[in-house]
Amino acid sequence: MTKVFIDGKAGTTGLQIWERLADRDDVELLVLPEAQRKDPAARKEALNSCDIAFFCLPDAAAREAAVMIENPAVRVIDASTAHRTVSGWIYGFPELSGDIRKSIASAARVANPGCHASGFIALVRPLVDAGLLCREVALSCFSITGYSGGGKGMIAEYEGEQRSALLDAPRQYGLSQGHKHLPEMQTLCGLSAAPIFCPIVADYFCGMEVTVPLFANMLRGSVADVRRIYEALYTGPVVRYCPDAEESGFLSAGKYAGWDGMEISVHGNAKRVLLCARYDNLGKGASGAAVQSFNIMTGQEETRGLHMDASLL
Repeated sequence: MTKVFIDGKAGTTGLQIWERLADRDDVELLVLPEAQRKDPAARKEALNSCDIAFFCLPDAAAREAAVMIENPAVRVIDASTAHRTVSGWIYGFPELSGDIRKSIASAARVANPGCHASGFIALVRPLVDAGLLCREVALSCFSITGYSGGGKGMIAEYEGEQRSALLDAPRQYGLSQGHKHLPEMQTLCGLSAAPIFCPIVADYFCGMEVTVPLFANMLRGSVADVRRIYEALYTGPVVRYCPDAEESGFLSAGKYAGWDGMEISVHGNAKRVLLCARYDNLGKGASGAAVQSFNIMTGQEETRGLHMDASLL
């Protein structure tokens, strides 16, 4: 039985992790009374009493929680941005390589990937590793997400009675090109520069589509080589390559809402290429990925507790 404490259980990510773990017979969930939920002493005691702690917190609070842990046996999965590029923390995307999966299994500290970053890294990292993209390549990326990615505040903004008419249309953000996911996108892909990144939030609850456009002459190989790399690497059960993802010439960003997997696809022609990743921003983009890492760390079936029902496809 693994004792689990979710620090930040009341937030969107924390609630989703709780939902995936609550009915499991291999997990004991430690819960603080509502009055002690933000009490530092109570949090510290819970953090040092569990086997695995999930941080579902703002960055500053996640750094604070990490310092609170004095018990060397406690392992951590941090869903914040705080530790994704910090030495000693393993990046929780096991599909990138067998070595990363093994590192997660034995890790004391795992940093859960960012939602937008998950798609970008899944698309770009394998091509850099294979030498099809050079590390100096100048990339761009656009990503559309449901509003649940903004947490409770944004959910209330979109679903409240006094919502603004501006929310009726998709909204681009990250306009300063300083989005918090950029460091991990650059670092995990080994790029010399971060991509130009254009995230968009739209008026639907969840689901995400990340696209990296390329001119084919940016590749040190062919588009067929790209497809072969994805086909060999992403065989499931969580991340899979799909050779025929188009839906009558469209790709819906909401297709995989409620599913904890990710679909990788390649589109375009011999000269202009679109690399695409579709998944749920709350699933493989957040809580589903955290529970997948938890399963690997505890020696359980990798998809245990995940929403992988084929009927959701």
